[in-house]
Amino acid sequence: MAGGAEIKAAASPNVNGKAEIWNDNFDPTAIRVEPLPPVVSEHGVEKPSERKSREIVLGRNVHTTCHSITEPEVNDEQTGDKEAQMAGVLARYRKNLMDRTKHHLGYPYNLDFDYGALAQLQHFSINNLGDPFIESNYGVHSRQFEVGVLDWFARLWEIEETKYWGYITNCGTEGNLHGILVGREVFPDGILYASRESHYSVFKAARMYRMECVKIDTLISGEIDCIDLRVKLLANKDKPAILNVNIGTTVKGAVDDLDNVIQTLEECGFSHDRFYIHCDGALFGLMMPFVKRAPKVSFKKPIGSVSVSGHKFVGCPMPCGVQITRIEHINVLSSNVEYLASRDATIMGSRNGHAPIFLWYTLNRKGYKGFQKDVQKCLRNAHYLKDRLHGAGISAMLNELSSTVVFERPRDEEFIRRWQLACEGNIAHVVVMPNVTIEKLDFFLNELMEKRSTWYQGHVQSPCIAAEIGKDNCYCALHKSKK
Repeated sequence: MAGGAEIKAAASPNVNGKAEIWNDNFDPTAIRVEPLPPVVSEHGVEKPSERKSREIVLGRNVHTTCHSITEPEVNDEQTGDKEAQMAGVLARYRKNLMDRTKHHLGYPYNLDFDYGALAQLQHFSINNLGDPFIESNYGVHSRQFEVGVLDWFARLWEIEETKYWGYITNCGTEGNLHGILVGREVFPDGILYASRESHYSVFKAARMYRMECVKIDTLISGEIDCIDLRVKLLANKDKPAILNVNIGTTVKGAVDDLDNVIQTLEECGFSHDRFYIHCDGALFGLMMPFVKRAPKVSFKKPIGSVSVSGHKFVGCPMPCGVQITRIEHINVLSSNVEYLASRDATIMGSRNGHAPIFLWYTLNRKGYKGFQKDVQKCLRNAHYLKDRLHGAGISAMLNELSSTVVFERPRDEEFIRRWQLACEGNIAHVVVMPNVTIEKLDFFLNELMEKRSTWYQGHVQSPCIAAEIGKDNCYCALHKSKK
């Protein structure tokens, strides 16, 4: 468990026929860190780090580091050799996790959590299969925690307890799959509209449900372009509209203006009974309520559902999420399951019953004030990073309501993998989460500037990314001279 007791990594020689765990004299630092994966070409040959983006091909590229399964020897119970071997593997893996966590900046996961108090529950197979609000015959569940978490988010998004339905999902993607499925069931002939910078799971949902999907252009910030939305809505006025609204886009952290989207729908002649809005709030859905001037996500507005990831801003050792919709929409999806003695309207069958307990634990410890403090810290540190990048002459952009700092893509793929940066085309980003400190950002910045001094020498200049982040944020030779 993160933040819990140290794992004692190997076994001692056999004592009374059983293996013992070594004491604190065991030194995990003596174990090597797993190497970063190499850049692999189409034909499986390792390539040196280079600026050109690499092609992603299907196949196994982790075969050199996979941990194989071996059959126990006959006398393993007496010698303890098997336990010792597995303990060594886990110790090496833990050390690798510690190193990768230290150099993690590109993906929106809050790694600042301590669930040591919940270790006592790891011996139970907790499964919340079926409807969260209807207890099934399977008694080892955590519905009482799940409903408590759902009520908390219902209050956050302003919907009465008697008027919502929801559940703890396995990830943010499942929340999107469920929200869009509800929209499709409400409007079977509806067209799905989503900005081009929406998460890939939105377009996955369109393929899975065989929905007609129209992609909407975006502004330079990554926010949905309501002018283009208007044009495409008017071209399909005869069919209901199902919209995905981003509360934080994947790459640029842009927040779609929900009020502007609703206004555009109304001005195009779509009454409230002819459109369904799903709000993808994977990361920022929990941050926006604590940001002034942010578009308010509320069921007091004509929206159909909201989803958020639990392992991102909240912080959780396993992927999970929250999906909330209006109860009147869910009856069409819900069906009786005699085997469970319950009903089910979820995407999955079995659901991780530990996840609601982790979320309940953190929500109770932090509360609204604790999350507000975390949001302020993230925004403050994100501005610090953006200002430091600009001060060093590095192109960078930070949306007003975001903690995602977009900057020029590093030339060195090894550097990208070392810091686990998420890249798209000519840009990369750092997502400033509660666990990202000023010290960590300084460490990253110092290393980045040192690397750039070797990347850009002589006639080699930093790339122009004005098309991606705007001229005002671009510090290439052309645009820097105009500042």
